[in-house]
Amino acid sequence: MVNECINYLCKKYIIVTFEELNLNTPLLNAIDDIGFIQPTPIQVQAFPAIMSGKDVIGIAQTGTGKTFAYLMPILRQLKYSEKKHPRILIMVPTRELVIQTVAEIEKLAKYMDLRFGGVYGGTNIKTQGQNVYNGIDILVATPGRLIDLVMTGVLRIKTVYQVVIDEVDEMLNLGFRHQLINVLELLPQRRQNLMFSATLSADVEELINDFFYEPLKIEIVERGSPLEKIEQIVYHLPNFNTKVNLLELFLKERDDMQKILVFVGNKKLADRLHVTIGMRFPGDITVIHSNKAQNTRINAIKRFESGENRVLIATDIAGRGLDFANVSHVINFDTPNVPGDYIHRIGRTGRADKEGTAITFVNEAEMEYQTAIEKFMRKEIKVEALPEHLKISELFTEDEKPVLFDKNYLKEATIKHSQGAYHEKTEKNL
Repeated sequence: MVNECINYLCKKYIIVTFEELNLNTPLLNAIDDIGFIQPTPIQVQAFPAIMSGKDVIGIAQTGTGKTFAYLMPILRQLKYSEKKHPRILIMVPTRELVIQTVAEIEKLAKYMDLRFGGVYGGTNIKTQGQNVYNGIDILVATPGRLIDLVMTGVLRIKTVYQVVIDEVDEMLNLGFRHQLINVLELLPQRRQNLMFSATLSADVEELINDFFYEPLKIEIVERGSPLEKIEQIVYHLPNFNTKVNLLELFLKERDDMQKILVFVGNKKLADRLHVTIGMRFPGDITVIHSNKAQNTRINAIKRFESGENRVLIATDIAGRGLDFANVSHVINFDTPNVPGDYIHRIGRTGRADKEGTAITFVNEAEMEYQTAIEKFMRKEIKVEALPEHLKISELFTEDEKPVLFDKNYLKEATIKHSQGAYHEKTEKNL
C-alpha cells in the first residue's frame, strides 16, 4: 500500500536552487556545464525522498525531468568502489531509452569516478557481457537482455541495493511483465525500489503492492505543466492519402515547423509514410522503428537531433521516452487508441519550459479515440478547419477499406418464391 501522497501544485511550491538540494560539488559542476538553472518540481520532491532510503513512486508527465529526478540522489550517495558487480540497476523498456539514460548519467557523472553502461537486445551479447564483467557500478538495461546476462552467469545482481524501474507502464505494455517479476525476485530483499512513470495503471499498482514496502508516492500536478504549455489541434481527415497531402502542405508552407516528430501506430505505416513523403522531400525525413537495425536507429536519432533531418517518423515503442531538444511540433499521423499513449507522444514537445504544438490527424474511425483522449484529459481539443487548397483524396488504402464478410454480397438471390423457414408443410410431410 502507498502510505503517503504528495500533490505538488506549481503555484504553491517554493522555487529552490540545486545548491539547496544538498548536491555535492561534482554534481553542481556538471549541472552548471549542462546549463540547468533550477530543479523541476519532481526533482525537488524526489531528492529528499530518495535520500531518505524509502521506496519511492514518482508520477509526472513527460518532459518534467524524471530521469534527473532519480539520478541526482543516486549519484549523490554513490561512493567509489572496486567491486565488479553493479550496485545500481536501472530498467527501461527500450534500447533507445537505455542509450539515452546512459548519456544522461555521463553528463551528471562528468566529474565523478564511476563505471556505468547499458545492455539491450539486438546487438552482440558477448561484447556487452564482457563490458559488464570488467566491472560496473550503474547498469542500465532492458529486462530481456538483463535476464539473458544473468542466465549466462556473467552478470550477478545480488550486489544491487537500489533498483529503478523507469517507464514501467510501457514495460508492461511491451510484455516484459514476466521478465520484470523474475528480476525483482532475483534481487536482494533489502534494497530501495524506485519507480518513475507518467501514468499509473492497475497492473502497475499490483506490481507495487507485490514488491514495494510502504512506498512514498510523489505525484506532480502543476499549472504550466507540459499539457498546458502545448497547443493541441485536431484535423478531421477522411483517409491516409489526405493525411499525407496535409503533412506535405505543412512541410512546404509552415516556416514555424522546424523540428517535427511524426508518430504512427505501427511499423508498416511508418515505412509506408516514409516512402510516400520521403520521395517528396528527399534527405529531409528519416524513420525509426523496432525492425530497423540498431545502428540505423541510432544514426536516425542523431541526424534528427542535430537538425540534419527536419522530420523523424517514429512508432510509439521506438519513440517512447526519447528526449529531443527543441521539437517544435509533434504530429500524430494516426490517433492512438490509448489516451496514455497520446500523452506520451505530445510530451516530446513543450519541454524544458518551452512551448510546443501537437497536431493530430483524425479519420472517421478514430473519432472515438479522440473522445476517449478528451475525456482522459478533461479537456476538449480544438478542431481546426482544413486549408482551402488541401487536396482531398477519394482513394482509400487496403487497410482503410471496410471488410466485407459475405463473399456473395453482390449476387442476386437464386431461390425463387421462397416461403421462408416457416412455410406450411405439405400433407405428405405432416
